[in-house]
Amino acid sequence: MNLKEIVKEFNLKVVSASDNLDREVTGGYVSDLMSDVMANSKSGDIWVTLQIHQNIVAVASLKDIVGIIIIGGRKAEEETINKAETENIPIFETKLPAFEIAGKLYELGIGRAVEDEK
Repeated sequence: MNLKEIVKEFNLKVVSASDNLDREVTGGYVSDLMSDVMANSKSGDIWVTLQIHQNIVAVASLKDIVGIIIIGGRKAEEETINKAETENIPIFETKLPAFEIAGKLYELGIGRAVEDEK
């Protein structure tokens, strides 16, 4: 599934990089801790967060995250949007809480493979 399909399915507001919505989403990650996202997200993930500052763009770029969904009706800061445009990272906004948007993404088949514990 690509970003354009997710935007349409959930009526997300696109606030940056609207011309980069053809990327495929291969997984999802929900976290508000930058260090957690840097350590555990994967290339191709869509990231769900309440963070609105420009550091989210740096982390998304570093980890090759295909898009960021900002939840709970929060609005990305202007500096964040500008940086996202420069880095070509799509940012979306929704009024839904993290739990609900994550559940909806999962229902669409976007999940994460859990590694076997040894």
